[in-house]
This record gives sequence, structure tokens and C-alpha cells, in this order.
Amino acid sequence: MKRFMAFVRKEFLHIFRDFRTLIILFGLPAAQILIFGYAVRTDLQNAGIAVLDNARDEVSKELTQKIEASEFFNIRRQLSSYDEIDATFRQGKIKAIIIFPERMASDIAREGKATVGIIADGAEPNTASLVTGYLTGILSDYSATLTKDITPAMPLINPEVRMYFNPNLESHFMFVPGVITLILILICALMTSVTIVREKEFGTMEVLLVSPLKPWQIIVGKVTPYFFLSLVNIIVILLMAWFVFGLPVKGSVALLIAECMLYILLGLSIGIMVSASTSKMENAIFISFLALMLPSILLSGFIFPIENMPKIYDYVSMVLPPRWFVDVIRAIMIKGAGFSYVWKETVILACMTMFFMVISSRKFKTRLGKGK
Repeated sequence: MKRFMAFVRKEFLHIFRDFRTLIILFGLPAAQILIFGYAVRTDLQNAGIAVLDNARDEVSKELTQKIEASEFFNIRRQLSSYDEIDATFRQGKIKAIIIFPERMASDIAREGKATVGIIADGAEPNTASLVTGYLTGILSDYSATLTKDITPAMPLINPEVRMYFNPNLESHFMFVPGVITLILILICALMTSVTIVREKEFGTMEVLLVSPLKPWQIIVGKVTPYFFLSLVNIIVILLMAWFVFGLPVKGSVALLIAECMLYILLGLSIGIMVSASTSKMENAIFISFLALMLPSILLSGFIFPIENMPKIYDYVSMVLPPRWFVDVIRAIMIKGAGFSYVWKETVILACMTMFFMVISSRKFKTRLGKGK
């Protein structure tokens, strides 16, 4: 019995000495509860909308105030004409546009009904369904108040819903850009970190170091195959999206490929940094998976809108490359946006790429210097 207790005590000590095991036992469950409890939300909060008020009467103003007073929406723009609708949606900040018709109050008083247009951004089908459902509910509630305050007859405010970019709310409009984002991060970062660490673990890195190749040539030679493999994957996915799902690239294909190449370089630099920070393949896989896979799915806005999350998750997601790339690829593929609409996200991705390249190259050279 004493030997058994000593063995159990030894196992406890071994677990608590292993930092990675402690993270798995205590860190991951706590992180998952926080993320799934607060970040992963299926309700609607603070969705950005715009208003095109052609009526400018009491009813339209009261409805605007009622919508703005709700916790579900945040009116960010007041449009002056229909010509602004397309550009507003391409910018990606507005989830829906409400259009009040001319003489809305007089139509309700005289005819007992009026039609309010709701145009939602169909590039995110789940969010579009929520937005239109919540807006329809607000319009119905307001119609009930008009029954008592305006006329004994039942006045109806009929919502006329239309989806922009994705009329049928097909789900692959959301999943194809997200799949490209995940594949690029996983192939570039995860596989790059593993292949370089493998050379260290098997002792073949020393063979490379004594070769005529310089350290930067070793790095470039290691990551070049993954760069081209990633480009091939992008082309295959785009062709499948077009011919299988009927989702062509509405914007510039050259701009899309250029943005993907930038994102690939970013993923490769992250993989090099991970490989320089560890000496075992399982550690590289663990770090890459923990730092990239789950955040890319949950906090990038790929599935769950960032607007619905607490503000702190918005700040956390800003340091995640997938958040910015998802916006870029959706804007180019689905909305047909040009560089003028995605320049901000492109600059952020370029700055991240430069930052990780500098950090990873310095850490890698330091590591190689110690190896010598």
C-alpha cells in the first residue's frame, strides 16, 4: 500500500511539474467556459444598421427612436438616397438598412397601412435572419400602438424584406470564406512549425547548418513548398465554390489572390516563430492548435458575429489575423468590393506580417546560434 501511495504521489508531482498538462487540466476548461458562455451567442446585440428616411414625419422618427432605444441595434448612418446603399453594404459595417417610404404617416392614417423596406446583408446569413426577425418584431409592436393612438382600424406596417448579395440566404456564402481562412492558417502555421521542429528533434538541423546554405535560405527553403501548396488549395477551393456551389468571385481575382498571398506569408511567419520557441513536435502542434485553431473559429467573426460579444472579446479578436482576413475575403468574394474598401484590413495584415517576420527571424537566428 505504501508503494502504491508513493506511486500516486509521484504521478501527481509529475503532472504539476508539466506546465502543458496544467494548462490542459485547468486552463482549457476555464477558457472554454468563458468563450462559449460570453463570446458564442446566438442572440443579437448592437448590430449596426442604417436608416433611409424618405418620410421624415412623426411615425418614421418615432420608429427610428424605438429601434435605436433597443439593445439589439445601433444606428450608425443616416442615408440620404438609394445610391448610397451599395457602398454602405460593401464597407461591411452595416448589417441592414431600413427604408421608410414617403408620406408614411398620411398613408397609415388614410389607408391603414404602409410598407417599410428592410434590406439585410446576406453575406452573413445567420446574422441577416436575426436582424430581419428582430426588426420585424419592432415594427409589429409599433403597429399595435398605432391601433390605439391613430385610428380604430388596425394600421399595419408591412415589412418588405430583401437580402443583399445573397438573396436565398445560402449558407456557403458564409462557410467558404471561413474555410479558406482556416485552411491557410493551419497549413501555413501548423505545418511550418512542425517541419522545422522536426529537423531539430531528429538532429538533422546541424547537418543543414554546416551546409553552404545561410540561415535565411534554410528558412525560405523550408516554407516555400507550403506557400505554393497553400496557393493551390486556394485555387481548388475557389473552383469548387464556383462549380459546385455556384459562388463565383464577384470582385477582382487578382486582388483576392494577392490578399491570400499576404495572409499566407503571415501564417508562415507565425509558424517560424512557433518553431523557434519550442524543440518538440507535440509542443509545436499544441501551441499552434491552441493559439490558432479555436480562436480562428470562435473569435474571428466567421460563425459568431463579434458585435454580439462583450467588448473585451472585440479587443482580443483584434490581435487575431483571421478576424481581418475574413472581412477581406468576404468583401472581395461575395460583395465585389475593391481595394478601397479593404485597405484598412490589408494594412493591418501587412503590419502583422512584418511584426511576426521580424520576431520569428530574430528568435530563429538566436536558436541557431545556441545550436552551434
